[in-house]
Amino acid sequence: MRVFVTGATGFIGTAIVQELINVGHQVLGLARSDASAQKLIDTGAEVHRGDLEDLESLRSGAAQADGVIHAGFIHDFTRFAEVCEVDKKAIETIGQVLAGSDRPLIVTSGTALVSPGELATEDIKPPVNPAWPRASEQTGDSVGAASVRLSPSVHGDDDKHGFVPILVNIAKEKGFSAYIGEGLNRWNAVHRLDAAHLFRLALENATPGARYHASAEEAITVKSIAEAIGKQLNLPVRSVTPEAAAEHFGWFAHMAAIDCPSSSKWTQETLNWHPMHSTLLTDIENGVYTQ
Repeated sequence: MRVFVTGATGFIGTAIVQELINVGHQVLGLARSDASAQKLIDTGAEVHRGDLEDLESLRSGAAQADGVIHAGFIHDFTRFAEVCEVDKKAIETIGQVLAGSDRPLIVTSGTALVSPGELATEDIKPPVNPAWPRASEQTGDSVGAASVRLSPSVHGDDDKHGFVPILVNIAKEKGFSAYIGEGLNRWNAVHRLDAAHLFRLALENATPGARYHASAEEAITVKSIAEAIGKQLNLPVRSVTPEAAAEHFGWFAHMAAIDCPSSSKWTQETLNWHPMHSTLLTDIENGVYTQ
């Protein structure tokens, strides 16, 4: 299969590209710079120049492909509503090219806000949240796409901009590793190589409208994450009150407080997906985030 991949040179995208190539697929990767283009060439992928805001580049990339994995997103939280609109238009544009064919489109979403406080399952469709304008799943539904919901922590080597690096940087800045209240709120997690494997399986077996959960670990307390970070940095670990969370964590306070366990039982059974790589705490304890 010839697969057009957006976000092809990102933390997760590079793993997706390699996963696809390793099993014999051809990859056409979106690249907006010479450095990104060279990165794709070095992995054995073909280069398609453009970016997520260049809709014509998305049209032509999708037109050349037997399927599309849309893993790209502009991670600029200072203009979050704007980049969510960019994401929406990108999905609509790709979907229009694939319309009327059996060529699959896989879009990227998340598990964190599916069912806060309760175990998220693949059959739950969260209501539209005006405070969180990312609408990749809803937009994907409108064009017959399937969704891969990523864990709040997609971890592994070279993770520089994910949620764990944010916690590490805050701990370094504040002089201690923190959690909120008792720290019993839970995140789910997945290694990026396991996530990449799931994207490939979803592409090869996708059902339009399906939601697949990239959750290798259902529930890890934020306190245990903070403790592992503190141990690696040789810093104390402390609780901060909910009232003090915004001052300590800044814009990240909401994610530090969220309780989002997530099951992938249906995904594993349906796609024969079996995560096999290291756990989040193992990666932290092995110095992946503190070297």
